[in-house]
Amino acid sequence: MRISEKDRELLALLGENARTPVATLARKLALSRTTVQARLERLERDGVITGYGVRLSDDYTASLIRAHILITIAPKALSKVAASLEKVKAVTALHSVSGSFDLIAIIMAPSIGELDQLIDDIGTIAGVERTLSSIILSTRISR
Repeated sequence: MRISEKDRELLALLGENARTPVATLARKLALSRTTVQARLERLERDGVITGYGVRLSDDYTASLIRAHILITIAPKALSKVAASLEKVKAVTALHSVSGSFDLIAIIMAPSIGELDQLIDDIGTIAGVERTLSSIILSTRISR
């Protein structure tokens, strides 16, 4: 899959605001509207862009308590643990990682009490051997 520098610029602009009109994208990229539309269609067709989503406001996310949950799993339990975590709506991302932990789950909850319960719930999933949680105090860079 070939991605040009203009494609990367286009993706960065969409990352800032996926609802930006094509005409505005074209103006910012110094390309014609039809060229930008063709690039978008190609990126979608090639599977680079698989959808467009909601970006939550800083005010809203600041009202939530976010945490990283590092998870160690039993051998051969990855698919079952991942399937169980996928059902937990508070899990916003799940990453496989190297090191002493196998997974990192990013979770969001409206209160410390609910966050505590979520961490307990994750710890009881069959195949989860150990968790270590870190509450996110602030976000310094978000792209």
